Amino acid sequence: MSNPKHTLFWMTLFLGVVVVVGVLIHAPLIEAFMANWVFNLLIVFVLLIGIGLTYRQVFVLFPEMRWISQFRTGNAGLSVLQEPRLLKPLARQLGEDAKRDRFTLSTLSLRTVLDGIHSRMDEQREITRYFISLLIFLGLLGTFWGLLGTINAVGEVITNLDMSQSDFGKVFADLQAGLLTPLQGMGTAFSSSLLGLGGSLILGFLDIQAGHAQNRFYDGLEEWLTSVTNLVDRVDAEKELI
Repeated sequence: MSNPKHTLFWMTLFLGVVVVVGVLIHAPLIEAFMANWVFNLLIVFVLLIGIGLTYRQVFVLFPEMRWISQFRTGNAGLSVLQEPRLLKPLARQLGEDAKRDRFTLSTLSLRTVLDGIHSRMDEQREITRYFISLLIFLGLLGTFWGLLGTINAVGEVITNLDMSQSDFGKVFADLQAGLLTPLQGMGTAFSSSLLGLGGSLILGFLDIQAGHAQNRFYDGLEEWLTSVTNLVDRVDAEKELI
């Protein structure tokens, strides 16, 4: 089975590049963040949780691989290992007496076990996909929130504008001062969109890498179980002929 450490390397490298780019353009990012720091802080918090969940998807593969390695070597210490999470259907199917690839597993049982493991992996990825959609939703919500504040502020400016004054300089000054609030609302809208969509892109790439690691793990597991099951079937068939 492929080592998930390679996936962790590429994920960490990608995050490192994102951090470097963020440091290089930190001035406009801070300005955009402060346009509505409460709402933008929520987006950043959701992003950090999503990053942690994607890393967890990869880290959870290591104890599963150790369990498989311990099982295939036939080491007696298998019984003291913690029961695997993703491979729990396989562990329950094999039982405590299975030793070093010497077990009988029918084709139906094999498919049932693989389907159970695959569904557990999908459950983990569904949470990360929800956080990706949540980032997009928060970005759009901040956009509409900012635009709504802009519309209300522009309406108040137009309502309070007194065109009966003869001093058009004062009218223009009042108009200029009144437009400051709508511009702040636009800042909230665009900054939330920037952080929400950018965060979804970051989390989407990490989710793809974590999915690749899970798929490689699943493919290796399927190849091992299929080869072992076919070997047992052939041996049993030869015994019946004898």
